[in-house]
Order: sequence, then C-alpha cells, then structure tokens
Amino acid sequence: MAQPRILILGAPGAGKGTQSANISDEFDVEHVTTGDALRSNKQMDISDMDTEYDTPGEYMDQGELVPDEVVNAIVDEALSQADGFVLDGYPRNLEQAEELEDMTDLDVVLYLDVSEEELVHRLTGRRMDPETGEIYHVEYNPPEDPEVEDRLEQREDDTEETVRERLRVYRENTEPVVEYYDDQGTLERVDGEQAPDDVWESVKETIEDAA
Repeated sequence: MAQPRILILGAPGAGKGTQSANISDEFDVEHVTTGDALRSNKQMDISDMDTEYDTPGEYMDQGELVPDEVVNAIVDEALSQADGFVLDGYPRNLEQAEELEDMTDLDVVLYLDVSEEELVHRLTGRRMDPETGEIYHVEYNPPEDPEVEDRLEQREDDTEETVRERLRVYRENTEPVVEYYDDQGTLERVDGEQAPDDVWESVKETIEDAA
C-alpha cells in the first residue's frame, strides 16, 4: 500500500494527538500539524502576499494570529514535501477545507466522535506537575507518587468555563468542516469514547479499508 494521505478531525480532547502518533508510526507517514509547520517555516518569505509582515515568524513574535492565506501556504508546503501524512489541526474552517482540496487528494478523512460531556470530563481532569511540566489526569492517569499528586495544579486552560468556551469555538468553526466531508461521503466516523487501544484498532482498520 502506498503511504496514505490522512486527515484527522476531532474536538479538543478527542485524542487526535495520540492517534496521529500511532498512525505516523504504523503507516510510516509524517504527522503534520499547523503548529509544527508554522514553527518550521517561520522564516518563509511571504512578501509577495498582501500581508502586514514578510514572514510568519513576525506574526508569532508579536503574538498575533497568522492569517489564513499564510497558514494555507505553509500547510501546502509541508504536504508537498511529505510522501504520506496525517494532517492534524487543519482545516479549521470551510475556507481552509476548500483550499485543502486544491493542495492534495486525501485517502481517508477520520473523525474522532466524542460527546461534549466526555470531552469536558477529559479536559477538566487534566493536571500539571509545576516542577516537571508532566501532564496527568485525575482519573485516567494519576501519578503514583503521593508527593507529586499533592503538588499538581489545574491549568487555566483546563477549567470548565474555559473548556466549554474552547468547545463552543470549535463547534462554531470546525463542525461545518465535519459536515462538509460528511456531505461529500468521505467522512469516516470512529467512536472516540472507547478505550485508547480500541480507538486505535478502529482507526487502523478504517485506514486499511479505505487506503
């Protein structure tokens, strides 16, 4: 089988990072994320675009959002350099989904389907060890050392109010992308509420069947 070109969709907390790493290892494809692509192309010359800055890095240094057209160009560049890939974190809106059509032909579009309450449970249960930066979960992955457990902190990003707002923004912007692929008949839904190993089995089978 040629190296597949895979898009993985899902809300924050759905497990995209874990499954993307599994896909990358199993199918020997590159894990392309918008964050990594931006960081590795910080000095890309975008002076021919009608943008405020001449490189993506200048937006990042100013703490500003990188415009869609720049993100599109960077993702296009990253995908053109990969034989096969799992794309994670893009497209975030319908315009980007339409751009992606022009960049590449996807073999599989995966959607990790997880209910909002389960996502809230997963994300609000995350805790960080301020001394090591390690991430734990109060239920799924608690630390073995009681001392570590006592010093764990909840990050501001993981409070219920913030989590629900992140999910609202996701629904508003990215759910139309899910519907876009569903309407095309290319979306493969995977039950993301199974145990991680079972999710991986479903993901693997779906890719093998489709690619």
